[in-house]
Amino acid sequence: MALLDRTVHNIQTPLLPPVTDKISAGSLKRWAVWVLIAAGILFSGFSGPVWADDHDIRIADGKGDWGYPTPFRHYPRGPGYIRMSWVFDTLVWKDQKGYVPGLAKDWAYDPQHLAFTFHLDPAALWHDGTPVTAHDVVFTLAYFQQHPYPWISIDAVDRAKALDDHTVTIYLSKPYAPFLSDIGGTMPVIPKHVWQKITEPESCIDSACMVGSGPYVFKDFDKTQGTYLFEAFEPYYQGTPKKQRLIYVRTSKALMSLVTGQADLANIQPDMAASLEKKGLTVIENERGWNKKLMINHTRPPFDDRNFRQALAYAIDPQEIIDKSHRGFGTPASYGLLSVDHEMYNPDTPDYPYNPEKARQIMTDLGWTPGPDGVFHKDGHPLALELIASNLTVAGESVSDRDGEIIARQLRDIGIHVTLVNQEQTTTDSRVKNWDFDLAVSGHGGISGDPKVLNEMTASIYGGGSVNSARYDTCPELNALMDAQMTEMDPEKRKRLVFEIQAVYARELPAISLYYPVTLAAYNPDKGIEWFYTRGGISKGVPIPQNKLALIR
Repeated sequence: MALLDRTVHNIQTPLLPPVTDKISAGSLKRWAVWVLIAAGILFSGFSGPVWADDHDIRIADGKGDWGYPTPFRHYPRGPGYIRMSWVFDTLVWKDQKGYVPGLAKDWAYDPQHLAFTFHLDPAALWHDGTPVTAHDVVFTLAYFQQHPYPWISIDAVDRAKALDDHTVTIYLSKPYAPFLSDIGGTMPVIPKHVWQKITEPESCIDSACMVGSGPYVFKDFDKTQGTYLFEAFEPYYQGTPKKQRLIYVRTSKALMSLVTGQADLANIQPDMAASLEKKGLTVIENERGWNKKLMINHTRPPFDDRNFRQALAYAIDPQEIIDKSHRGFGTPASYGLLSVDHEMYNPDTPDYPYNPEKARQIMTDLGWTPGPDGVFHKDGHPLALELIASNLTVAGESVSDRDGEIIARQLRDIGIHVTLVNQEQTTTDSRVKNWDFDLAVSGHGGISGDPKVLNEMTASIYGGGSVNSARYDTCPELNALMDAQMTEMDPEKRKRLVFEIQAVYARELPAISLYYPVTLAAYNPDKGIEWFYTRGGISKGVPIPQNKLALIR
Protein backbone atom coordinates (compact mmCIF):
# COMPACT_ATOMS: atom_id res chain seq x y z
CA MET A 1 0.00 0.00 0.00
CA ALA A 2 1.30 3.40 -0.91
CA LEU A 3 1.84 6.12 1.61
CA LEU A 4 -0.12 9.31 1.22
CA ASP A 5 1.16 11.48 -1.60
CA ARG A 6 1.70 14.91 -0.10
CA THR A 7 2.94 16.42 -3.35
CA VAL A 8 -0.53 16.82 -4.78
CA HIS A 9 -1.97 18.74 -1.88
CA ASN A 10 -1.56 22.44 -1.61
CA ILE A 11 -1.72 22.88 2.12
CA GLN A 12 -0.10 26.15 2.99
CA THR A 13 2.23 26.42 5.89
CA PRO A 14 0.76 28.39 8.74
CA LEU A 15 0.88 32.07 7.95
CA LEU A 16 2.01 32.59 11.51
CA PRO A 17 5.21 30.60 12.00
CA PRO A 18 4.97 27.82 14.56
CA VAL A 19 7.00 29.73 17.08
CA THR A 20 8.17 27.79 20.05
CA ASP A 21 6.19 28.77 23.11
CA LYS A 22 8.39 31.26 24.87
CA ILE A 23 5.88 31.79 27.65
CA SER A 24 7.37 29.20 29.90
CA ALA A 25 5.71 27.66 32.89
CA GLY A 26 5.48 29.98 35.83
CA SER A 27 6.30 33.03 33.73
CA LEU A 28 3.32 35.23 34.43
CA LYS A 29 5.42 38.26 33.59
CA ARG A 30 6.04 37.06 30.08
CA TRP A 31 2.39 36.20 29.73
CA ALA A 32 1.52 39.74 30.68
CA VAL A 33 3.87 41.02 27.99
CA TRP A 34 2.09 38.87 25.45
CA VAL A 35 -1.26 40.22 26.55
CA LEU A 36 0.02 43.74 26.07
CA ILE A 37 1.26 42.88 22.59
CA ALA A 38 -2.07 41.31 21.66
CA ALA A 39 -3.93 44.23 23.17
CA GLY A 40 -1.76 46.55 21.13
CA ILE A 41 -2.95 44.83 18.00
CA LEU A 42 -6.53 44.93 19.11
CA PHE A 43 -6.53 48.64 19.85
CA SER A 44 -4.26 49.73 17.04
CA GLY A 45 -5.39 50.79 13.60
CA PHE A 46 -5.95 47.14 12.79
CA SER A 47 -9.34 47.13 11.08
CA GLY A 48 -10.17 43.49 11.42
CA PRO A 49 -9.22 40.12 10.02
CA VAL A 50 -8.29 39.78 6.38
CA TRP A 51 -9.32 36.28 5.47
CA ALA A 52 -7.09 34.42 3.06
CA ASP A 53 -9.72 32.38 1.27
CA ASP A 54 -13.46 32.32 1.84
CA HIS A 55 -13.57 28.68 0.76
CA ASP A 56 -11.34 27.69 3.66
CA ILE A 57 -11.93 27.46 7.37
CA ARG A 58 -8.86 27.52 9.58
CA ILE A 59 -8.63 26.34 13.16
CA ALA A 60 -5.74 27.34 15.38
CA ASP A 61 -4.12 24.69 17.55
CA GLY A 62 -1.23 25.02 19.93
CA LYS A 63 0.08 21.46 19.86
CA GLY A 64 -0.40 20.47 16.26
CA ASP A 65 0.30 16.75 16.27
CA TRP A 66 -2.71 14.75 17.39
CA GLY A 67 -1.94 11.73 15.25
CA TYR A 68 -3.50 10.46 12.05
CA PRO A 69 -7.29 10.77 11.99
CA THR A 70 -8.11 7.06 12.03
CA PRO A 71 -9.68 5.13 14.93
CA PHE A 72 -6.35 3.50 15.69
CA ARG A 73 -3.90 6.31 15.04
CA HIS A 74 -5.36 9.40 16.68
CA TYR A 75 -3.89 10.56 20.00
CA PRO A 76 -6.10 9.37 22.89
CA ARG A 77 -7.29 12.83 23.92
CA GLY A 78 -10.21 14.90 22.70
CA PRO A 79 -8.41 16.84 19.92
CA GLY A 80 -7.30 13.55 18.37
CA TYR A 81 -10.87 12.26 18.35
CA ILE A 82 -12.18 15.50 16.89
CA ARG A 83 -9.85 15.28 13.90
CA MET A 84 -11.03 11.75 13.26
CA SER A 85 -14.67 12.80 13.58
CA TRP A 86 -14.46 14.96 10.44
CA VAL A 87 -13.70 11.79 8.47
CA PHE A 88 -15.63 9.04 10.25
CA ASP A 89 -19.28 9.32 11.16
CA THR A 90 -21.12 7.58 13.97
CA LEU A 91 -24.63 6.21 14.14
CA VAL A 92 -25.88 9.19 16.15
CA TRP A 93 -24.36 12.55 16.98
CA LYS A 94 -25.08 15.52 19.24
CA ASP A 95 -25.95 19.14 18.60
CA GLN A 96 -26.50 21.93 21.13
CA LYS A 97 -29.51 20.17 22.65
CA GLY A 98 -28.76 16.46 22.52
CA TYR A 99 -28.72 13.43 20.25
CA VAL A 100 -29.52 13.88 16.58
CA PRO A 101 -29.27 11.56 13.58
CA GLY A 102 -25.87 10.60 12.28
CA LEU A 103 -25.61 7.69 9.90
CA ALA A 104 -28.86 6.49 11.45
CA LYS A 105 -31.99 8.47 10.61
CA ASP A 106 -33.77 7.06 13.63
CA TRP A 107 -33.35 4.42 16.29
CA ALA A 108 -35.35 2.54 18.92
CA TYR A 109 -34.65 0.40 21.97
CA ASP A 110 -36.50 -2.84 22.64
CA PRO A 111 -36.00 -3.57 26.37
CA GLN A 112 -37.62 -6.98 26.13
CA HIS A 113 -34.96 -8.20 23.72
CA LEU A 114 -32.17 -5.85 24.87
CA ALA A 115 -31.88 -4.65 21.29
CA PHE A 116 -31.24 -1.31 19.59
CA THR A 117 -32.42 -1.00 15.99
CA PHE A 118 -31.03 1.70 13.70
CA HIS A 119 -32.36 2.75 10.30
CA LEU A 120 -29.48 4.10 8.23
CA ASP A 121 -29.71 7.03 5.87
CA PRO A 122 -29.72 5.45 2.38
CA ALA A 123 -27.96 8.53 0.98
CA ALA A 124 -24.84 7.91 3.06
CA LEU A 125 -21.74 7.10 1.04
CA TRP A 126 -18.15 6.22 1.78
CA HIS A 127 -15.59 8.63 0.42
CA ASP A 128 -14.84 6.22 -2.44
CA GLY A 129 -18.50 6.35 -3.52
CA THR A 130 -19.57 3.00 -2.06
CA PRO A 131 -22.91 3.09 -0.18
CA VAL A 132 -22.83 2.81 3.61
CA THR A 133 -24.87 -0.21 4.65
CA ALA A 134 -25.99 -2.09 7.73
CA HIS A 135 -23.36 -4.68 6.88
CA ASP A 136 -20.68 -2.07 7.57
CA VAL A 137 -22.09 -1.56 11.08
CA VAL A 138 -22.08 -5.30 11.73
CA PHE A 139 -18.53 -5.51 10.43
CA THR A 140 -17.40 -2.55 12.55
CA LEU A 141 -18.54 -4.23 15.75
CA ALA A 142 -16.85 -7.48 14.77
CA TYR A 143 -13.66 -5.65 13.84
CA PHE A 144 -13.54 -3.78 17.14
CA GLN A 145 -14.04 -7.03 19.00
CA GLN A 146 -10.89 -8.29 17.34
CA HIS A 147 -9.07 -4.94 17.41
CA PRO A 148 -10.42 -2.97 20.41
CA TYR A 149 -10.95 0.73 19.96
CA PRO A 150 -10.07 2.17 23.39
CA TRP A 151 -12.69 4.93 23.35
CA ILE A 152 -15.58 2.47 23.57
CA SER A 153 -16.48 -0.86 25.06
CA ILE A 154 -18.44 -3.46 23.14
CA ASP A 155 -18.27 -6.07 25.87
CA ALA A 156 -22.04 -5.85 26.31
CA VAL A 157 -22.76 -6.51 22.63
CA ASP A 158 -23.95 -10.04 22.03
CA ARG A 159 -24.42 -9.84 18.26
CA ALA A 160 -25.47 -7.55 15.45
CA LYS A 161 -27.71 -8.39 12.54
CA ALA A 162 -28.33 -6.56 9.28
CA LEU A 163 -32.07 -6.87 8.66
CA ASP A 164 -31.64 -5.30 5.23
CA ASP A 165 -29.13 -2.96 3.63
CA HIS A 166 -30.18 -0.04 5.80
CA THR A 167 -31.51 -1.59 9.00
CA VAL A 168 -29.32 -3.06 11.69
CA THR A 169 -30.18 -4.44 15.11
CA ILE A 170 -27.59 -4.68 17.85
CA TYR A 171 -28.42 -7.18 20.58
CA LEU A 172 -26.93 -6.81 24.01
CA SER A 173 -25.89 -9.65 26.32
CA LYS A 174 -26.89 -7.50 29.28
CA PRO A 175 -28.36 -4.04 29.82
CA TYR A 176 -25.85 -1.33 28.95
CA ALA A 177 -26.83 2.18 30.01
CA PRO A 178 -24.08 4.10 28.12
CA PHE A 179 -24.97 2.39 24.82
CA LEU A 180 -26.19 5.47 22.98
CA SER A 181 -23.24 7.58 24.11
CA ASP A 182 -20.65 4.87 23.67
CA ILE A 183 -21.55 2.73 20.67
CA GLY A 184 -24.16 4.99 19.11
CA GLY A 185 -22.41 8.35 19.45
CA THR A 186 -18.69 7.58 19.78
CA MET A 187 -17.95 4.45 17.75
CA PRO A 188 -16.67 5.39 14.28
CA VAL A 189 -18.31 3.19 11.66
CA ILE A 190 -15.70 1.83 9.26
CA PRO A 191 -16.15 0.45 5.72
CA LYS A 192 -16.14 -3.33 5.47
CA HIS A 193 -14.85 -3.39 1.91
CA VAL A 194 -11.74 -1.49 3.05
CA TRP A 195 -10.97 -2.63 6.57
CA GLN A 196 -11.51 -6.34 6.01
CA LYS A 197 -8.13 -6.23 4.25
CA ILE A 198 -6.38 -4.38 7.09
CA THR A 199 -4.85 -6.72 9.65
CA GLU A 200 -2.62 -4.26 11.52
CA PRO A 201 -4.74 -1.14 12.07
CA GLU A 202 -2.36 0.38 14.63
CA SER A 203 0.33 0.83 11.99
CA CYS A 204 -1.82 1.77 9.02
CA ILE A 205 -1.50 5.28 7.63
CA ASP A 206 -2.35 4.22 4.12
CA SER A 207 -4.96 6.33 2.35
CA ALA A 208 -7.35 3.36 2.52
CA CYS A 209 -7.46 3.69 6.30
CA MET A 210 -8.75 7.24 5.84
CA VAL A 211 -11.87 6.28 3.84
CA GLY A 212 -14.78 7.37 5.99
CA SER A 213 -18.33 8.63 5.57
CA GLY A 214 -17.96 11.99 7.31
CA PRO A 215 -18.36 15.47 5.86
CA TYR A 216 -14.65 15.88 5.12
CA VAL A 217 -12.09 13.77 3.31
CA PHE A 218 -8.66 13.52 4.86
CA LYS A 219 -5.99 14.89 2.54
CA ASP A 220 -2.84 15.58 4.49
CA PHE A 221 -1.16 15.58 7.87
CA ASP A 222 2.20 17.25 8.21
CA LYS A 223 3.54 15.84 11.46
CA THR A 224 6.48 18.22 11.56
CA GLN A 225 4.40 21.35 11.05
CA GLY A 226 1.40 19.97 12.94
CA THR A 227 -1.02 20.92 10.17
CA TYR A 228 -3.99 19.01 8.85
CA LEU A 229 -5.88 19.43 5.60
CA PHE A 230 -9.37 18.10 4.96
CA GLU A 231 -11.51 18.68 1.86
CA ALA A 232 -15.29 18.76 1.69
CA PHE A 233 -17.08 15.57 0.68
CA GLU A 234 -19.67 17.10 -1.60
CA PRO A 235 -22.04 14.09 -1.74
CA TYR A 236 -22.27 14.07 2.06
CA TYR A 237 -25.69 12.73 2.99
CA GLN A 238 -26.52 15.58 5.37
CA GLY A 239 -25.59 18.24 2.83
CA THR A 240 -22.45 19.62 1.21
CA PRO A 241 -20.15 21.18 3.83
CA LYS A 242 -20.14 24.96 3.87
CA LYS A 243 -16.40 25.27 3.35
CA GLN A 244 -14.31 23.49 0.75
CA ARG A 245 -11.23 23.10 2.89
CA LEU A 246 -10.78 22.61 6.62
CA ILE A 247 -7.31 23.39 7.82
CA TYR A 248 -5.68 23.09 11.23
CA VAL A 249 -2.78 25.46 11.69
CA ARG A 250 -0.32 25.07 14.51
CA THR A 251 0.55 28.16 16.45
CA SER A 252 1.52 28.91 20.00
CA LYS A 253 -0.02 32.37 19.45
CA ALA A 254 -3.61 31.35 18.81
CA LEU A 255 -4.96 34.77 19.72
CA MET A 256 -2.59 36.50 17.33
CA SER A 257 -3.62 34.10 14.56
CA LEU A 258 -7.24 34.89 15.22
CA VAL A 259 -7.04 38.65 15.26
CA THR A 260 -4.82 38.78 12.17
CA GLY A 261 -7.13 36.53 10.21
CA GLN A 262 -4.75 33.63 9.96
CA ALA A 263 -7.21 31.45 11.85
CA ASP A 264 -11.01 31.55 11.96
CA LEU A 265 -11.54 29.74 15.25
CA ALA A 266 -9.30 29.65 18.29
CA ASN A 267 -9.42 28.94 21.99
CA ILE A 268 -8.80 32.14 23.91
CA GLN A 269 -7.96 33.25 27.41
CA PRO A 270 -10.79 34.93 29.34
CA ASP A 271 -8.90 38.23 29.65
CA MET A 272 -9.25 38.97 25.96
CA ALA A 273 -12.93 38.15 25.48
CA ALA A 274 -14.33 41.66 25.81
CA SER A 275 -11.76 43.18 23.46
CA LEU A 276 -12.32 40.53 20.84
CA GLU A 277 -16.06 41.08 20.97
CA LYS A 278 -15.51 44.78 20.36
CA LYS A 279 -13.59 43.84 17.24
CA GLY A 280 -16.59 41.94 15.91
CA LEU A 281 -15.48 38.44 16.82
CA THR A 282 -17.96 36.12 18.51
CA VAL A 283 -16.94 34.67 21.86
CA ILE A 284 -18.54 31.49 23.15
CA GLU A 285 -18.23 29.91 26.59
CA ASN A 286 -18.52 26.28 27.50
CA GLU A 287 -20.05 24.61 30.49
CA ARG A 288 -17.60 23.22 33.02
CA GLY A 289 -16.64 20.10 31.12
CA TRP A 290 -12.89 19.92 31.74
CA ASN A 291 -10.99 19.59 35.01
CA LYS A 292 -7.41 20.09 36.09
CA LYS A 293 -6.57 17.11 38.21
CA LEU A 294 -3.86 15.82 40.50
CA MET A 295 -3.00 12.27 39.56
CA ILE A 296 -1.81 10.19 42.52
CA ASN A 297 0.32 7.07 42.34
CA HIS A 298 -1.76 5.16 44.84
CA THR A 299 0.17 1.95 44.15
CA ARG A 300 3.06 3.05 46.35
CA PRO A 301 3.27 4.26 49.95
CA PRO A 302 2.33 6.62 51.42
CA PHE A 303 -0.15 7.40 48.62
CA ASP A 304 -1.79 3.98 48.98
CA ASP A 305 -3.33 5.19 52.25
CA ARG A 306 -6.70 6.91 51.77
CA ASN A 307 -6.09 9.07 54.82
CA PHE A 308 -2.87 10.36 53.32
CA ARG A 309 -4.66 11.28 50.10
CA GLN A 310 -7.30 13.10 52.14
CA ALA A 311 -4.52 15.03 53.88
CA LEU A 312 -3.27 16.10 50.46
CA ALA A 313 -6.75 17.33 49.60
CA TYR A 314 -6.94 19.44 52.76
CA ALA A 315 -3.46 20.82 52.07
CA ILE A 316 -4.25 22.07 48.55
CA ASP A 317 -6.26 25.26 48.06
CA PRO A 318 -7.78 25.23 44.55
CA GLN A 319 -9.05 28.79 44.92
CA GLU A 320 -5.51 30.08 45.44
CA ILE A 321 -4.46 28.25 42.26
CA ILE A 322 -7.34 29.86 40.38
CA ASP A 323 -6.62 33.32 41.75
CA LYS A 324 -2.85 33.36 41.33
CA SER A 325 -2.36 31.12 38.34
CA HIS A 326 -5.46 31.95 36.32
CA ARG A 327 -6.33 35.46 37.46
CA GLY A 328 -9.54 34.28 39.06
CA PHE A 329 -10.97 32.59 35.98
CA GLY A 330 -12.16 29.22 37.15
CA THR A 331 -14.20 27.30 39.71
CA PRO A 332 -13.01 24.83 42.36
CA ALA A 333 -13.91 21.33 41.21
CA SER A 334 -16.06 18.73 42.86
CA TYR A 335 -14.05 15.99 44.56
CA GLY A 336 -16.54 13.54 43.04
CA LEU A 337 -15.15 14.14 39.53
CA LEU A 338 -18.40 14.87 37.68
CA SER A 339 -18.85 18.48 36.66
CA VAL A 340 -21.12 20.62 38.76
CA ASP A 341 -22.96 21.30 35.48
CA HIS A 342 -23.71 17.62 34.96
CA GLU A 343 -27.35 16.64 35.34
CA MET A 344 -26.26 13.83 37.67
CA TYR A 345 -23.91 15.93 39.81
CA ASN A 346 -24.29 15.14 43.52
CA PRO A 347 -24.38 18.41 45.50
CA ASP A 348 -23.73 16.50 48.72
CA THR A 349 -20.40 15.09 47.57
CA PRO A 350 -17.83 15.20 50.43
CA ASP A 351 -15.70 18.31 50.40
CA TYR A 352 -12.18 19.14 51.59
CA PRO A 353 -12.10 22.84 52.36
CA TYR A 354 -8.56 24.17 52.59
CA ASN A 355 -7.30 23.37 56.07
CA PRO A 356 -3.51 22.93 56.46
CA GLU A 357 -3.84 22.31 60.18
CA LYS A 358 -6.19 19.41 59.57
CA ALA A 359 -3.80 18.09 56.92
CA ARG A 360 -0.93 18.19 59.43
CA GLN A 361 -3.07 16.48 62.07
CA ILE A 362 -3.85 13.61 59.70
CA MET A 363 -0.17 13.25 58.93
CA THR A 364 0.62 13.13 62.63
CA ASP A 365 -2.09 10.53 63.19
CA LEU A 366 -0.46 8.47 60.45
CA GLY A 367 2.79 8.44 62.41
CA TRP A 368 4.67 11.23 60.67
CA THR A 369 6.69 13.49 62.95
CA PRO A 370 7.90 16.99 62.06
CA GLY A 371 11.69 17.18 61.91
CA PRO A 372 13.90 20.18 62.79
CA ASP A 373 13.71 21.26 59.16
CA GLY A 374 9.90 21.33 59.32
CA VAL A 375 9.60 18.28 57.06
CA PHE A 376 7.69 15.25 58.28
CA HIS A 377 9.79 12.16 58.99
CA LYS A 378 8.90 8.55 59.57
CA ASP A 379 11.16 5.57 60.30
CA GLY A 380 14.14 7.84 59.81
CA HIS A 381 13.09 8.99 56.34
CA PRO A 382 11.82 12.42 55.30
CA LEU A 383 8.49 12.74 53.53
CA ALA A 384 9.69 13.66 50.06
CA LEU A 385 7.91 13.38 46.75
CA GLU A 386 8.17 14.48 43.15
CA LEU A 387 5.43 16.57 41.55
CA ILE A 388 5.24 16.57 37.76
CA ALA A 389 3.57 19.56 36.18
CA SER A 390 2.66 20.30 32.58
CA ASN A 391 0.80 23.25 31.13
CA LEU A 392 -2.06 21.25 29.70
CA THR A 393 -5.45 22.90 29.47
CA VAL A 394 -8.72 22.56 27.58
CA ALA A 395 -8.64 21.28 23.99
CA GLY A 396 -5.12 20.01 24.46
CA GLU A 397 -3.73 23.53 24.46
CA SER A 398 -0.68 24.45 26.47
CA VAL A 399 -1.11 27.59 28.54
CA SER A 400 1.48 29.01 30.85
CA ASP A 401 0.41 28.59 34.44
CA ARG A 402 1.77 28.30 37.96
CA ASP A 403 -0.32 25.35 39.07
CA GLY A 404 2.62 23.11 39.89
CA GLU A 405 4.51 25.89 41.63
CA ILE A 406 1.56 26.75 43.87
CA ILE A 407 0.70 23.15 44.73
CA ALA A 408 4.34 22.44 45.57
CA ARG A 409 4.44 25.42 47.91
CA GLN A 410 1.17 24.44 49.59
CA LEU A 411 2.45 20.92 50.22
CA ARG A 412 5.75 22.25 51.54
CA ASP A 413 3.80 24.46 53.92
CA ILE A 414 2.42 21.41 55.74
CA GLY A 415 5.80 19.66 55.91
CA ILE A 416 6.25 17.70 52.67
CA HIS A 417 9.50 18.05 50.74
CA VAL A 418 8.47 18.51 47.11
CA THR A 419 10.64 18.38 44.02
CA LEU A 420 8.80 20.12 41.21
CA VAL A 421 9.50 18.89 37.69
CA ASN A 422 7.97 20.63 34.69
CA GLN A 423 7.54 18.33 31.74
CA GLU A 424 5.86 18.36 28.38
CA GLN A 425 2.35 16.89 28.39
CA THR A 426 3.07 13.73 26.39
CA THR A 427 5.99 12.93 28.69
CA THR A 428 3.75 13.43 31.70
CA ASP A 429 1.12 11.17 30.14
CA SER A 430 3.71 8.49 29.49
CA ARG A 431 5.10 8.60 33.02
CA VAL A 432 1.60 8.45 34.53
CA LYS A 433 0.62 5.53 32.34
CA ASN A 434 3.76 3.64 33.38
CA TRP A 435 3.29 4.44 37.09
CA ASP A 436 6.57 6.35 36.99
CA PHE A 437 5.48 9.24 39.21
CA ASP A 438 4.37 10.29 42.68
CA LEU A 439 2.00 13.17 41.88
CA ALA A 440 1.26 14.68 38.48
CA VAL A 441 -0.79 17.68 37.47
CA SER A 442 -2.88 16.66 34.50
CA GLY A 443 -6.43 17.15 33.25
CA HIS A 444 -9.15 15.93 30.96
CA GLY A 445 -12.65 16.54 29.68
CA GLY A 446 -15.60 14.18 29.51
CA ILE A 447 -16.88 15.11 32.95
CA SER A 448 -20.11 16.57 31.61
CA GLY A 449 -20.82 13.61 29.31
CA ASP A 450 -22.21 10.19 30.12
CA PRO A 451 -21.46 9.25 33.76
CA LYS A 452 -19.58 6.25 32.49
CA VAL A 453 -16.66 8.66 32.69
CA LEU A 454 -16.63 7.95 36.44
CA ASN A 455 -15.79 4.34 35.67
CA GLU A 456 -13.30 5.16 32.95
CA MET A 457 -11.39 7.67 35.05
CA THR A 458 -11.37 5.32 38.05
CA ALA A 459 -11.08 1.63 37.22
CA SER A 460 -8.67 -0.34 35.07
CA ILE A 461 -11.31 -2.52 33.47
CA TYR A 462 -13.13 0.55 32.16
CA GLY A 463 -10.34 3.01 31.44
CA GLY A 464 -7.07 1.14 31.69
CA GLY A 465 -6.03 2.45 28.29
CA SER A 466 -6.63 6.08 29.16
CA VAL A 467 -3.78 8.30 30.27
CA ASN A 468 -6.28 9.97 32.59
CA SER A 469 -7.57 6.91 34.40
CA ALA A 470 -6.57 6.51 38.04
CA ARG A 471 -6.80 2.71 37.65
CA TYR A 472 -7.96 2.45 41.23
CA ASP A 473 -9.36 -1.04 41.72
CA THR A 474 -9.05 -1.69 45.45
CA CYS A 475 -12.40 -0.45 46.76
CA PRO A 476 -15.08 -3.18 46.45
CA GLU A 477 -17.86 -0.72 47.32
CA LEU A 478 -16.85 1.63 44.53
CA ASN A 479 -16.38 -1.21 42.07
CA ALA A 480 -19.85 -2.58 42.81
CA LEU A 481 -21.49 0.81 42.35
CA MET A 482 -19.69 1.42 39.08
CA ASP A 483 -20.71 -1.98 37.75
CA ALA A 484 -24.29 -1.34 38.77
CA GLN A 485 -24.59 2.02 37.02
CA MET A 486 -23.49 0.43 33.74
CA THR A 487 -26.47 -1.91 33.66
CA GLU A 488 -29.14 0.34 35.13
CA MET A 489 -31.38 1.42 32.25
CA ASP A 490 -33.81 3.40 34.42
CA PRO A 491 -32.47 6.99 34.38
CA GLU A 492 -33.63 7.85 37.90
CA LYS A 493 -32.24 4.68 39.44
CA ARG A 494 -28.99 5.21 37.57
CA LYS A 495 -28.83 8.77 38.85
CA ARG A 496 -29.02 7.54 42.45
CA LEU A 497 -26.16 5.13 41.78
CA VAL A 498 -24.11 7.91 40.18
CA PHE A 499 -24.71 10.06 43.27
CA GLU A 500 -23.31 7.27 45.46
CA ILE A 501 -20.31 6.78 43.19
CA GLN A 502 -19.38 10.44 43.49
CA ALA A 503 -19.62 10.27 47.27
CA VAL A 504 -17.43 7.18 47.52
CA TYR A 505 -15.00 8.53 44.92
CA ALA A 506 -14.60 11.71 46.95
CA ARG A 507 -13.96 9.65 50.06
CA GLU A 508 -11.39 7.41 48.37
CA LEU A 509 -9.73 10.13 46.26
CA PRO A 510 -8.00 7.98 43.66
CA ALA A 511 -7.17 11.38 42.15
CA ILE A 512 -7.97 14.93 43.22
CA SER A 513 -9.95 17.16 40.88
CA LEU A 514 -8.69 20.71 41.37
CA TYR A 515 -10.66 23.21 39.31
CA TYR A 516 -12.64 23.89 36.15
CA PRO A 517 -11.02 26.60 34.01
CA VAL A 518 -13.17 29.14 32.23
CA THR A 519 -13.34 27.77 28.71
CA LEU A 520 -13.77 30.22 25.85
CA ALA A 521 -13.32 30.23 22.11
CA ALA A 522 -13.67 33.02 19.57
CA TYR A 523 -14.52 33.02 15.89
CA ASN A 524 -15.28 35.43 13.10
CA PRO A 525 -19.01 35.33 12.28
CA ASP A 526 -18.36 36.82 8.84
CA LYS A 527 -17.12 33.43 7.72
CA GLY A 528 -20.71 32.19 7.92
CA ILE A 529 -20.02 29.45 10.44
CA GLU A 530 -21.73 29.49 13.81
CA TRP A 531 -19.45 27.45 16.06
CA PHE A 532 -20.87 26.14 19.30
CA TYR A 533 -20.06 24.06 22.34
CA THR A 534 -21.96 20.81 22.55
CA ARG A 535 -24.08 20.19 25.63
CA GLY A 536 -22.35 17.34 27.46
CA GLY A 537 -19.43 17.52 25.05
CA ILE A 538 -18.91 16.05 21.60
CA SER A 539 -19.17 12.28 21.48
CA LYS A 540 -18.64 11.02 25.04
CA GLY A 541 -17.86 14.47 26.39
CA VAL A 542 -15.14 16.25 24.41
CA PRO A 543 -15.37 19.94 25.47
CA ILE A 544 -14.17 21.45 22.19
CA PRO A 545 -16.29 23.75 19.96
CA GLN A 546 -15.47 21.91 16.75
CA ASN A 547 -18.73 20.09 16.18
CA LYS A 548 -18.97 18.95 12.55
CA LEU A 549 -22.58 20.05 12.42
CA ALA A 550 -21.43 23.68 12.52
CA LEU A 551 -20.11 23.19 8.99
CA ILE A 552 -23.21 21.38 7.76
CA ARG A 553 -26.25 23.19 9.04
